[in-house]
Amino acid sequence: MIEVLYFAWVRERIGIHRERIETGATTVAELVEELSGREDRYAAAFEDRRALRVAIDQELTDFNASLKGAREVAFFPPMTGG
Repeated sequence: MIEVLYFAWVRERIGIHRERIETGATTVAELVEELSGREDRYAAAFEDRRALRVAIDQELTDFNASLKGAREVAFFPPMTGG
């Protein structure tokens, strides 16, 4: 099982802030493909990966990162200063 967290507009598009899922995905990219295939709301949230950042176990990473041993994956828009 892996905990998937959604923040900001990603959460708004999907409609939930977290879920626990069973997945056969071995990378973040595979997980995104799996989630995008679930429903239109997931497809909309992951439509433009360039507009997303990802963290595995609270460490920023990229979509090619391995999920081996991961307990948590978080998706969020880029942070801006202000």
